[in-house]
Amino acid sequence: MRTPALLLALLLAACGRSERPAASAPAKPIAAPSSRETAQCHVDLNREGVRFSILPDKDFGGGCGIVGTVQLIDIGVPVTNLKAVRCGEALTFTRWVRNAVAPAAFQMLGSELVRVDSMGSYACRNVVGSSRAAGRRSGHAIANAIDIAGFTLRDGRRITILRDWKSPDPDVRRFVETIHASACRRFGTVLSPDYNAAHRDHLHLEDDRARFCR
Repeated sequence: MRTPALLLALLLAACGRSERPAASAPAKPIAAPSSRETAQCHVDLNREGVRFSILPDKDFGGGCGIVGTVQLIDIGVPVTNLKAVRCGEALTFTRWVRNAVAPAAFQMLGSELVRVDSMGSYACRNVVGSSRAAGRRSGHAIANAIDIAGFTLRDGRRITILRDWKSPDPDVRRFVETIHASACRRFGTVLSPDYNAAHRDHLHLEDDRARFCR
């Protein structure tokens, strides 16, 4: 018999996958945030008790640069490999970890989330794995995307996208499906192993308002 928690998780997963088109590559990254938007984002991060440092704007040329970025120091759970992240992306990511990933880990896997393993944020490069967008700069080129590889729990377990995306363990699979669905409701673009082989080992989370979830 399905529990209310399981039904809720399945509903979230279904909603997350049905709200996004799947036929084309995601839209290009949005324009740089205004100074007012960035200032308000700093206020929002402070209100949520997030420790962060403000980074200077830099233009590296060729469509690569960091504008309105921060470095997250403490969001309540350690996150590896993060440097420059656009403030809006950082705020959305923080809320996702705190309000979706951490509760899902405890409720579905019975253990606290103690670390989020990322593959980084800023990287001056093009979109990979899509012939339609091969010549376009990635959201990473403007520090507006974070790649997540896995999660470490208090009991020592490590849940990874590469190994556990289609896990035979129903609780692990439900956890991964639930946090993916939640990400799709929060970020503009979410790419997973279901999108292409280039994303077989991570979730690409981007704050671009594209409403694209795979």
